Amino acid sequence: MRIEPLSRRGFVVAGASSAFALAACGNAAPAAGRRFEVNLTAAEWRKRLGPQRYHVLREAGTEFPNTSPLNKEHRRGTFACAGCGLPLFASATKFDSGTGWPSFFRPLPKAVVTRADRSLLMERTEVLCRRCGGHLGHLFEDGPRPTGLRYCMNGLALKFEPA
Repeated sequence: MRIEPLSRRGFVVAGASSAFALAACGNAAPAAGRRFEVNLTAAEWRKRLGPQRYHVLREAGTEFPNTSPLNKEHRRGTFACAGCGLPLFASATKFDSGTGWPSFFRPLPKAVVTRADRSLLMERTEVLCRRCGGHLGHLFEDGPRPTGLRYCMNGLALKFEPA
């Protein structure tokens, strides 16, 4: 049996699937310790989002890779926060990262904030909606030009609005 070496991205994707059980537990609530323009109670968020979106946006969960219909969304438009509706990413900045999650190389101005995420025994950069503090995904430095960044977002955290 021949074993092919994994690329860095392949390693991340393979690891993400096996790490899902840990990530599904989430880390601290995204809005903990910070004030955001949109503040709802847990019950209000649950009612607004439903269980899957609540888990991702409010408990920093992660959806399984290759499950979001937004991976195949190629129309012109805007990807907005599924929690509060704030426009986050222009469709022109979306690219196929091969990771299984919608990826972008640049957010819209003043759309997102970041913070250190030390869950899963590593340090990553978590991406949050600037207006409601919803967990969107993570930021990596392996994206395409012109930024070299990859905003790896959960499809459940986004809603697409066609132009």
